[in-house]
Amino acid sequence: MKREDPALGAIQLLPSEDGELPPEHTPMGQGRTALVDRGWWALLKEDVACVLTRDPAARSLFEVWTIYPGVQAVALYRLAHALWTRGWRYGPRFLSFFARWVTNVDIHPGARIGHRFFIDHGACVVIGETAEIGDDVTLYHGVTLGGTTWNPGKRHPTLGDGVVVGAGAKILGPITVGARVRVAANSVVIDDVPEAATVVGIPGRVVIRKEARAPQGAIDLQHHLIPDPVGKAIACLLDRIAELETEVKLIKGLPPLRAAEDGACHACDDTCTQPTFSNRPGVSP
Repeated sequence: MKREDPALGAIQLLPSEDGELPPEHTPMGQGRTALVDRGWWALLKEDVACVLTRDPAARSLFEVWTIYPGVQAVALYRLAHALWTRGWRYGPRFLSFFARWVTNVDIHPGARIGHRFFIDHGACVVIGETAEIGDDVTLYHGVTLGGTTWNPGKRHPTLGDGVVVGAGAKILGPITVGARVRVAANSVVIDDVPEAATVVGIPGRVVIRKEARAPQGAIDLQHHLIPDPVGKAIACLLDRIAELETEVKLIKGLPPLRAAEDGACHACDDTCTQPTFSNRPGVSP
């Protein structure tokens, strides 16, 4: 998925590594000011404004500007990326190093990040050089967009628009995560993910596809609704075991007993989260 780089509107106002400015812009020219508004500053204002819509703890723009490390890391990344695209190398890497030292967020200046990007809590996030991130993407703390090879070229993931990645999740390799995907906390994603899916587990598995979870254009942050595929599989196995035990007793001519009185679960004090198990005929909750 090839994405337009939002920094391209800003790089024209920056000198190359040999110190030359584009001929159509002088250091104090009117055109330079216009490009600033369309480039780095405009992108940064969008990054700041989106925090107020995604984080209920944000009280004011001043608070977001001054004490949100995720915003500060993205601001420095935007500048470093513009320099990187213009041909600079050491300067952008030093800015990236400084941003990591200040914010604990490591974004390579070569990564391509779209509009309204938000890193919530801004701690221990790593974004590799060839990663590509769409518009309206949200990452939580501990997320890694990493590579799986030492070879040059595309080696980091591509995230579509509106993706939400939960805390501690790892997305590895040159894979594509479709638009509006939710990645559950601590998942490890190593394969392509279709649009509007939910990914859970290690390795990540698609458990929901193309459901209308959030209004059109809204970002789905309902992490408490992430399903548990392992718990569901265990519940299905328990359900099947109860059926088999009932069939065996019928074959032996014995009266079928209720699961609560005859089975390994009779001493369990927990309430089963799968209603299909407790509501089947002959099985008591």
